[in-house]
Amino acid sequence: MKRPLIGIVPLVDAQRESYWMLPGYMRGVEQAGGLPIMLPLTDDDAALRQLADTCGGFLLTGGQDVSPALYGAAPAPACGETCPARDAMETKLLALALEQDKPVLGICRGIQFLNVYLGGTLYQDLPTEHPSAAEHHQKPPYDVPVHSVTLVPARPLYQLLGKCELAVNSLHHQAIRKLAPTLQVMALSEDGIPEAICLPGKKFVWAVQWHPEFSFPINEDSRKIFAAFVGAC
Repeated sequence: MKRPLIGIVPLVDAQRESYWMLPGYMRGVEQAGGLPIMLPLTDDDAALRQLADTCGGFLLTGGQDVSPALYGAAPAPACGETCPARDAMETKLLALALEQDKPVLGICRGIQFLNVYLGGTLYQDLPTEHPSAAEHHQKPPYDVPVHSVTLVPARPLYQLLGKCELAVNSLHHQAIRKLAPTLQVMALSEDGIPEAICLPGKKFVWAVQWHPEFSFPINEDSRKIFAAFVGAC
């Protein structure tokens, strides 16, 4: 049986003029039975159409801040580095994936971009715009849980994991502010931030704010999320 081919959006290092990949994204997909490939950084329509036709699903990785211009906002003083090349690529890639009903898993920036693409907005900087006692930007090691999320009953993540609360790792300073109208919340942080979302009506469009790519070697719940994604692919 062939493994499903999973396209992973590359990470971008502007200073080094390069793009690269964290092994956890690849290994998380591999251990779940998928065959991961790092995609080229492109917004070429024909190239992306070919990739959408070829890949069984797509993983939207972490990375730079989503440009506030995409949700009609001016950059706040604490907004970090953006990546116009990724914004452009993911806009077109998501459109194709949703058109073809290809499974999508978003992680960290991935949940933020999915929300913005579908009409939501973001906190540009949690410490200044939504201060709380919850730890959203932990120090290493990154596989250690630092706060909890509450799962919404009857939603797909609750059905997968069979629990009401989940301890998660966390490494972000932006987050969902206004949820896109077509999305559903699957988990909320202690301070009310949507930490897992899904798009009803599609085969599998999920996104999480935490980092299963760091925790899957020691965390069964993270492995189940990767397995559900790859299984849908």
